[in-house]
Amino acid sequence: MSDQIILDALGLLCPLPVLKARKRLQTLKPGDELTIQADDPAAIVDVPHFCAEAGHTLVSATEQGSMQVYVIRKG
Repeated sequence: MSDQIILDALGLLCPLPVLKARKRLQTLKPGDELTIQADDPAAIVDVPHFCAEAGHTLVSATEQGSMQVYVIRKG
């Protein structure tokens, strides 16, 4: 697998974390993984919904203090 790709969406409010993730995923190959760091409470709902709608796999969703970390595998 390639290097870990991290999208810093800290401080961004809905829908910006998902919009930035969508744009970043467009540059990746199927199977590549994108890690998103967010602190928007709505991301807990938005990121899994985005993955389901767009055909990506939500590999993990964890919390590190006030930050949420999502790993998405491009579909």
